[in-house]
Amino acid sequence: MLKELMRYPIIQAPMAGGASTPKLAASVSNAGGLGFLAAGYRTAEEMKDEIGQTRQLTERPFGVNVFVPGNEPADENILSGYREKIEKEAESVGAEIGKADSDDDDWGNKLDVLKEAGVAVVSFTFGCPTEGVIRELQDVGSLIAVTVTNLQEAKKAAGAGADVLCVQGFEAGGHRASFDNRTEDDYGLLVLIRMIEAELALPIIAAGGLMHGKDIAAVLEAGATAAQLGTAFLRCPESGASPVHKAALGNPRFTKTAVTRAFSGRRARGLVNHFLTEYDSVAPVAYPYVHHMTKQMRKAAGQKNNPELMALWAGQGYKLSRELPASELVELLVNELN
Repeated sequence: MLKELMRYPIIQAPMAGGASTPKLAASVSNAGGLGFLAAGYRTAEEMKDEIGQTRQLTERPFGVNVFVPGNEPADENILSGYREKIEKEAESVGAEIGKADSDDDDWGNKLDVLKEAGVAVVSFTFGCPTEGVIRELQDVGSLIAVTVTNLQEAKKAAGAGADVLCVQGFEAGGHRASFDNRTEDDYGLLVLIRMIEAELALPIIAAGGLMHGKDIAAVLEAGATAAQLGTAFLRCPESGASPVHKAALGNPRFTKTAVTRAFSGRRARGLVNHFLTEYDSVAPVAYPYVHHMTKQMRKAAGQKNNPELMALWAGQGYKLSRELPASELVELLVNELN
């Protein structure tokens, strides 16, 4: 069923925080891949509006990704201590450290919108929804994908009724999709595909560091049904990533990526910059509290053309990113794949 949604086994990853846009999703779908909207950090109304915009731009299928809320407790003393450490960085760009809030990312309202919208694919990150939620979305025609980072998560998703597993290797940019924020069980993508394929019969979307058609060929050979690429699409003109972020991907100042909790309290891979270097070792395990604390600083840094205080999410293959319109990138990837 997944294969029927696209001409080519290429999926544009949902990238929360602004990089995923209706134009990007529609361009990828129109080119024969499968575009994705990222509902994370959006309200339900904003998500509904983006679904509408995308449907104006394409008649092809596309997907929507949603964050599964957690109930992670936070130690106020630890959060206060982190605030004191990073306040001077926010002040340097004219911002303040935000309140250490928690929220469910408008979970219930988003589910209501998705039940009405009936989009082709709904994928979940940071956990697995209940069997009831999955069934309700399947009943309106949505294919359900759950993002997993190890075999235990894959088995849980399969048991809950997921149609597809989005298998995220350690090479991936942005947040680790682990169900448990404290999970440190990391696998490279090819190994993880093999582990899961050996025990479960569900279709696999492979995600993590894929930048070239040959990368896509490798994961298809390993057993995946399709490849999901995020960083590869970041520099496309249709991407909503900030100009500072796009420029950083090609800036020789940034020589490597690392996984850190410094920006959000959850493990995520990005370019190693000043903020990551200074605060990675002291960042608390506290999502989304830390995300809310640093978001105004990150926004202000972008406005002031300062990449050193931004979360420059990127996969390990970021140096291979190409500045092309999304449709041309899909065409190039297909040619490389063949």
